[in-house]
Amino acid sequence: MNKYTLAGAAALAVALGAYAFTRTTPQSASVEDIPAPVEGAPMVAVTLPVMLSTEGTMGKRAFDAVCAACHGENAAGRMGIAPPLIHKIYEPSHHADMAFQMAAANGVRAHHWKFGDMPPQPEVTRANVISITAYIREVQRANGIN
Repeated sequence: MNKYTLAGAAALAVALGAYAFTRTTPQSASVEDIPAPVEGAPMVAVTLPVMLSTEGTMGKRAFDAVCAACHGENAAGRMGIAPPLIHKIYEPSHHADMAFQMAAANGVRAHHWKFGDMPPQPEVTRANVISITAYIREVQRANGIN
């Protein structure tokens, strides 16, 4: 390496160092600037279908009466309470419709989320769960979960 190349490389390094030192960079957010999740807040943003089927409408009524207290409005989940059902984990290929029947009848041991176990819901009939599942599936489709 000749002395001119070495001098040029050194000058370039000094210039880049000076640029990096003097340029204005935006401050990054610190951990203190990020708000903590609020218990009970929705966990996901949910897009509602333009229109629900008759079965889905009945399912929404049943869901709102029994499930929404834990799983949140429009099945968006509730931070620290219960998971969102409008989530890829609950897509039909992973949790078939029968999984909702079994969950209502028998409860569910916590396995995907750390909310604790879901107790059985004896007041929910099989017919209610069919309607609730129709509602959940329609909302899932509106959110790209098939």
